Amino acid sequence: MPEANSPTETHEEEAQRLVLITGPSGAGRSTAINVLEDLGYEAIDNLPLSLVPRLLDGPTRPVPLALGLDVRNRDFSVSNLIELIDRLTRLPEYAPEVLFLDCSTEQLLRRFNETRRRHPLRLEGSPLEAIVAERDMLAPIRARADVLVDTSELSPHDLKAELSRWFETEPGRRLTVSVQSFSYKRGVPRGVDMMFDCRFLSNPHWKPELRPLDGRDAPVQDYVMADPRFDEFFRRVRDLALFTLPAHLEEGKAHLAIGFGCTGGRHRSVTMAEKMADALAKAGWQVSIRHRELERREKAPAPWDDGQVLASRTARAQG
Repeated sequence: MPEANSPTETHEEEAQRLVLITGPSGAGRSTAINVLEDLGYEAIDNLPLSLVPRLLDGPTRPVPLALGLDVRNRDFSVSNLIELIDRLTRLPEYAPEVLFLDCSTEQLLRRFNETRRRHPLRLEGSPLEAIVAERDMLAPIRARADVLVDTSELSPHDLKAELSRWFETEPGRRLTVSVQSFSYKRGVPRGVDMMFDCRFLSNPHWKPELRPLDGRDAPVQDYVMADPRFDEFFRRVRDLALFTLPAHLEEGKAHLAIGFGCTGGRHRSVTMAEKMADALAKAGWQVSIRHRELERREKAPAPWDDGQVLASRTARAQG
């Protein structure tokens, strides 16, 4: 979850917004750089610390800056980075913010093992020793962070949503809506603004012919929507969303997440999310959709090869 220590509202409006992105290797700094670039920032990665003042000596840029800084930077040291932060904070023409991306030691170790990348601090010791050493080294910078985001349980999609909340260059310019499905057995997702329980609807899991399918498939959707309670439930949730979305936009909110949960996150919640995303998109809202449990299954090796599933996927692909 993100935390804020000191807002930057006290800076002059004409001050150059400058985000310094750092954190332990593997915590998502490269992803964050790409996200801020998509948000309209001029993003520069791995610039030597000694060159940052020279970069900033020129005229104020028309767009905010994002600089990626970590142990791979030439002449990087904690003292040098803290000195840079202090110097920029004293200059009225800049509005610096330190974005620190953190991650649990266990998750960092898993990421390095999965990608087989070498940790930049690893010499003779194990990856775990390098991860712990880097975490200890960066602790003083973590304490200075303006925005702290723990990426341990965040997908790139989730990280983008979190960063959009903090660093949108034009708050209120647009409101993106994320519609998500999930399983209550795996816990509720982070950052969901509106959450609805679909477990009261008829469950396709108990139909052998529907069990291997999911809520993106027409037979499953037809079964769920045939529940006499579905239409009123869908209408009430849709109307609530359409009623509140303009108010969120007026308040300057950049992103709103709506979650639908069921037992397995495969049938009822997916059906509801698919139908809701379609309804909101038709109403003119910018909508993205995510099915958390289906993403997990699709990343994992398939436990079976069912002809019905193959036929269903083929039918879906054909329209």
